[in-house]
Amino acid sequence: MPVSPLNRRAFLQKSAVTGAAVAAAGAVGTGSAEAADAGHRPQKAPRTWSFSILGTTDLHSHVFDWDYYTDATYKDSKGNSVGVARVATLIKQQRAAKGDDRVLLVDAGDIIQGTSLAYYYARVDPITGSDGHKGPKHPMAIAMNAMRYDAAALGNHEFNYGIETLRKFEKQCHFPLLGANALDAKTLRPAFPPYAVKRVRVPGAPDIKVGILGLTNPGIALWDKDNVAGKMAFTGLVEQAKKYVPRLRALGCDVVFLTDHSGLDGSSSYGNELPYVENASNLVAEQVPGIDAILVGHTHTEVSSYTVTNTETGKAVVLSEPYCYGMRLTVFDFELELVHGQWKVTSTKAQTLNSNTVEEDAEITELLKADHDLVVKYVNTPVGTCTADLSAAEACWKDVPVMDFIHQVQMATVATGLSAADAALPLISVAAPFSRTADIPQGDVTIRDVAGLYIYDNTLYGKKLTGAQLKDYLEYAAKYYHQVPSGTKVDTATLTNANNFWDYMYDTAAGVSYDIDIAQAEGSRIKNLTYNGTAVTPDQVFVVAVNNYRANGGSGYPHIASADIAYSSTNEIRQLMIDYVTSKGTLDPADFAAANWKLTQDGTAVF
Repeated sequence: MPVSPLNRRAFLQKSAVTGAAVAAAGAVGTGSAEAADAGHRPQKAPRTWSFSILGTTDLHSHVFDWDYYTDATYKDSKGNSVGVARVATLIKQQRAAKGDDRVLLVDAGDIIQGTSLAYYYARVDPITGSDGHKGPKHPMAIAMNAMRYDAAALGNHEFNYGIETLRKFEKQCHFPLLGANALDAKTLRPAFPPYAVKRVRVPGAPDIKVGILGLTNPGIALWDKDNVAGKMAFTGLVEQAKKYVPRLRALGCDVVFLTDHSGLDGSSSYGNELPYVENASNLVAEQVPGIDAILVGHTHTEVSSYTVTNTETGKAVVLSEPYCYGMRLTVFDFELELVHGQWKVTSTKAQTLNSNTVEEDAEITELLKADHDLVVKYVNTPVGTCTADLSAAEACWKDVPVMDFIHQVQMATVATGLSAADAALPLISVAAPFSRTADIPQGDVTIRDVAGLYIYDNTLYGKKLTGAQLKDYLEYAAKYYHQVPSGTKVDTATLTNANNFWDYMYDTAAGVSYDIDIAQAEGSRIKNLTYNGTAVTPDQVFVVAVNNYRANGGSGYPHIASADIAYSSTNEIRQLMIDYVTSKGTLDPADFAAANWKLTQDGTAVF
């Protein structure tokens, strides 16, 4: 009796393995006598076959289960664990259960930004090298090469440190970085490989050809305008998928798999600033025929399995998003049948596995421990002292001194670079509370204390807004709050994040005073907007210190993207904050704290 291929039931059972890896390969034996007999007969071509594609996304340079800002093991309210070292264990288990030749591994982008480790290898000891010396290898390239990734899509944060850093990372990877809609600005041809074709070997039968198409986020044109303008252009996911999915089918691909750095709810945080949808994976599945499954990224959510019906073919397309930071691993299981010499997909299923069920992989740990230890030492470097504890715990509903620290640094920096005419204008600042857990302690202050407050690699702009535009801007920010009628007690647990407006999207202002009346409807909440005690007039002109993400249209704020530029710099705001503490020696809230905004209900202060 010939050796039989791994059957459907066994294959699906093995997909969920999260404990000790079970022994498996591409075939199951049936007894020594029969096996010996099979060795003398030609192997019959299998009629069915199964394989898996494993997926990660938004790893953001989390290598271990560690929080560089707290200098401790990562902890959240749901008991999640992070890091590619744990994901590597899940991957090894899947390969052991199914056989290496039945497993592909793909990522959906945002790899090289997001932790102090990412910053260290982009700016402190850059992979591009410095002072004539060759740079180190990026720890994420080391890890992902060791984990044997087959492909990865470009994420928007891949562009945060500039194209040179991204190209160096690309060279260090043993797998392609895909971006069918990341185009050369001059030729409008893909600047990165649009797709890769992999083969799954089937003994005695044709290989299964798997086309992997990578799509990145069109929002890069706004969010990283300073790094990509004039160099690259970013088109829509649907538009490029319509071009390349048929091409992959024409190449004979039996399975077409997409890895999209784009969410699946059809929304855009940047409003009408761009003609392309930010979170378009569901639209791709719905509008582009010929797709079997999509690995989704960008929105940092867990969607274990989500099915969209293609409107043209009626075919079900399976999508999955494995959260972020290595918290989950998606497993796509494909079953195929050989029909007239060609493989046809008969079943596609997806699930997510939780990395907190396993330990960190010893191989990845050994490869990256020295890099990790170096970064831990770096972030614990003292830069000064602080006279009081500065917490961001209430920054989302109160004007707290730690936010005024950000505003102070932004305004002081912009003030040094203004023309004489612009220096005569009133200068204000806007900034968002990025982390509610941030805390600069009383006493010694380290790099990680400051970095924990400002977690993004934003640079600084000064843009000019009129008084009327500033009021529009603040009204837009105020939609962050749910409406709470006068007389109703305000519960901070349910007050914020209305309209899916997340903390990083909510700007407070310094340099002007105002109230936000949460008893009022959206668009009518900003009251008593004054500058130096005098009501702001509609035609009054301000210089607004603002980060590059917001200045270029991030989160869809009105007026700011098209506003005149009074100042711009490539210096990162986080580093400016570190430099401020270093130069002062002591961080004293008496130098910058000013309660200039508050929440009200029909004119009565809430807190």
